[in-house]
Amino acid sequence: MSKMGVTASQTVGPFLSIAMRSEGQEYLVPKNSKNAIKIHGIVYDGEGTPVPDAVIEIWQANINGKYDHPEDNSDNELIKGFSGFGRSCTNNEGQFFFVTQKPGRVNGRGNSLQAPHLAVNILARGMLKQQVTRIYFSDEVQSNAEDPVLNQIDDELERKTLIANFNPNGGLIDEYEFHIYLQGENETIFFDV
Repeated sequence: MSKMGVTASQTVGPFLSIAMRSEGQEYLVPKNSKNAIKIHGIVYDGEGTPVPDAVIEIWQANINGKYDHPEDNSDNELIKGFSGFGRSCTNNEGQFFFVTQKPGRVNGRGNSLQAPHLAVNILARGMLKQQVTRIYFSDEVQSNAEDPVLNQIDDELERKTLIANFNPNGGLIDEYEFHIYLQGENETIFFDV
């Protein structure tokens, strides 16, 4: 009797976004919500070309620093209706966006506090597995300086690949710009998880 072999791995895409796209998942909160922010950017491949068929997923704590997850045993308050999960598919120019609220600080190992951040998963054509990274905020200078994860990255230029830049826009919704580079000279730091 012959045994079945292992199925060969395959890359994701190129039609990934068709199956993953669901209208409205970019909006974790309504655009006109109190404390709403917009995070936007472009996903680039190793040649610096925008990737038109990537999927970006985020998961985050709420503004109180509480995850909507049973293993978050902090005393921080949950916000009804805020799951902390979002998904955005890039358009033909490689652009993505999320409308959410800036998360609060969450507990780290020991007595440390992590800076406000979003956990990010990226799927795109040609990738065998998802890439995992984080988005931190440029206007959280003190929190970022104390963050135990950021402090593990010695190279300042590499650390900057995890920082979304604040773009004030005259009283409208606060915006942050964050580009994802899958490879190359400006490659975003990805975590081995």
